[in-house]
Amino acid sequence: VQLQASGGGSVQAGDSLRLSCAASGSTLSGFAVGWFRQGAGKDREFVAAIKWIGGSMFYADSVKGRFTLSRDRAKNTVYLQMSSLKPEDTAVYYCAAAPRIINSSIGRISSYEYWGQGTLVTVSS
Repeated sequence: VQLQASGGGSVQAGDSLRLSCAASGSTLSGFAVGWFRQGAGKDREFVAAIKWIGGSMFYADSVKGRFTLSRDRAKNTVYLQMSSLKPEDTAVYYCAAAPRIINSSIGRISSYEYWGQGTLVTVSS
């Protein structure tokens, strides 16, 4: 599976952005797709994830109510709609896919086998 993340940019606090994670080489059916982010000088952290089959969604507490996942089966793509952005959301955002994952492991970096390149989101105050 090859993943291509896109949609990052520079915005003001309070603005919105939509990130896309397009998959190729395999359907995402059976996978979980997660978003992670890494700010400058910080560890990579879990943001959100969706299980392709069933559509269960999981969010980090820091983004609940502001970020929303969705998927387009026809395009084999997962979207992360980010609203009410804050300066602390500034980071490189990565999407990743896990072929088999249990809910308790959904936020673990080591659970994900395939990674896309990052897309930079910069939020200024």
